[in-house]
Amino acid sequence: MDIDGEYRIPVARDKIWEALNDPEVLKLCIPGCKELSQDAPGEMSAKVALKVGPVSATFSGSVKFEDVNAPNGYTLVGHGNGGMAGFAKGRAVVNLVEEGPETLLRYEAKAETGGKIASLGGRLLQSTSRKLADQFFGAFANYLGDHPVGRADPTSQAV
Repeated sequence: MDIDGEYRIPVARDKIWEALNDPEVLKLCIPGCKELSQDAPGEMSAKVALKVGPVSATFSGSVKFEDVNAPNGYTLVGHGNGGMAGFAKGRAVVNLVEEGPETLLRYEAKAETGGKIASLGGRLLQSTSRKLADQFFGAFANYLGDHPVGRADPTSQAV
């Protein structure tokens, strides 16, 4: 499955880059995120609760940052296991292009699924993936708008 998208965020590229590498910000913005921790430089692990059609599961997984070109972008390589629900693995290329006071964030992702979740069909998985991406980037843009310094505020309930 392939998905791509772009989002225009009214924030400077360096602030977006900082937030994209901050586990506290990401945890606030990832739909269903229960845990997110930085295990090593360029590596994070997470637990995320998702519902895809009739299938609900908590996925445990990890993400590695590759081809890091600060503050222009990176490639994310990850995998997650949802037990009986199945697994997901994929790669996403994220690019940040500064356009005046705004930043254009573009991504291209390829994912594979297996198990029960894969049996739901490509159209449902595609629409759910697009919905989750839109929720993440909407929350991310809102967070940056509320926190212009680009750092997480653990006491904030917004997002």
